[in-house]
Amino acid sequence: MKILRLQDLAAQGQLAGKRVFIRADLNVPQDDAGAITEDTRIRASVPAIELALKAGAAVMVTSHLGRPTEGEFKPEDSLAPVAKRLGELLGREVPVLAHWVDGVTVAPGQLVMLENCRLNKGEKKNNEDLAKKMAALCDVYVNDAFGTAHRAEGTTYGIAQFAPIACAGPLLAAEIDAISQALAAPKRPLVAIVAGSKVSTKLTILKSLSANVDGLIVGGGIANTFMLAAGLKIGKSLAEPDLVGEAKAVIEAMAARGAAVPIPEDVVCAKAFAADAPATVKAATEVEDDDLILDIGPKTAATLAAQLKAAGTIVWNGPVGVFEFEAFSRGTEAIARAIADSSAFSIAGGGDTLAAIAKYGIEQQVGYISTGGGAFLEVLEGKTLPAFEILAKRAQG
Repeated sequence: MKILRLQDLAAQGQLAGKRVFIRADLNVPQDDAGAITEDTRIRASVPAIELALKAGAAVMVTSHLGRPTEGEFKPEDSLAPVAKRLGELLGREVPVLAHWVDGVTVAPGQLVMLENCRLNKGEKKNNEDLAKKMAALCDVYVNDAFGTAHRAEGTTYGIAQFAPIACAGPLLAAEIDAISQALAAPKRPLVAIVAGSKVSTKLTILKSLSANVDGLIVGGGIANTFMLAAGLKIGKSLAEPDLVGEAKAVIEAMAARGAAVPIPEDVVCAKAFAADAPATVKAATEVEDDDLILDIGPKTAATLAAQLKAAGTIVWNGPVGVFEFEAFSRGTEAIARAIADSSAFSIAGGGDTLAAIAKYGIEQQVGYISTGGGAFLEVLEGKTLPAFEILAKRAQG
């Protein structure tokens, strides 16, 4: 995908003295007192901001935070705590400006934070008048917010249509590169892991991937539905029996291409959904009517690990068992360790997946960890994200 990149503009000296508007993703979790509980997204926004400042630009940065009501400011919707944390990371004061749509005063070398962009009327629906006003604030628009790339909003799409120059920041550019490497031009075999509680929420992803991947590993409640499709009993496990036909269609689509959806040969069961429930390893053919399947068994884990170690590219979305409960975490750990040990290029995304990566300490062994939940899933569905689309259009002139 051909897009303009902030790094290239900086290297060419095109940012000196220019007004640069950065749309970051600073939507961080906060406690009841408003204190930030996890600052990964703020830290991830620093390279774009520093790049523009060092290049001599006057820098404005904004983001959404939470779900505010447009046009109604409430203190809990303010980006002030984010600006404070960003200031600590940058070693400088970061003033927060409210009511900024009609004009912003900022000089080269300065940085200001523009208050929560979703407070502006028309942001969510990408109002054209709002987009034009925001575009008039800058010489260069930078999208560095992959987490919102699947939404066509004022600060993610509209402003990019009308700004003199529209480009991708380093975070968004890295996402585009990783996604292209994993899905557009993958080293084979390409193996995807799609796990989670429901087939229905990931059905379009499964269908899209089944036309492209060499191996499709399903886990969690999704695997239970596929076990039903294979004629196995799953007791009282979480599943969607009404989607067995859809699961069979995915299995058949893969088989027609000489690819496979491995069905678990053994599972870890319990009689109750609880961290202290006794765990029993059983053959997949021996699940009882009152069993809950909460993880894949050791034989299945070993088979899948071998498949992952032989892969050329791995896409990972979702843990394969209830990894939060220690007794039912072995399957997800085996998958995580296999990905870490594989020479394949790996890309992982989704909140639970990132939690598993952190739990097993394999951050350095995963090729690329995607920062966007919904955006990552839409890419896996084969959709072109609005933010990518408009930047590609603008790059064509």
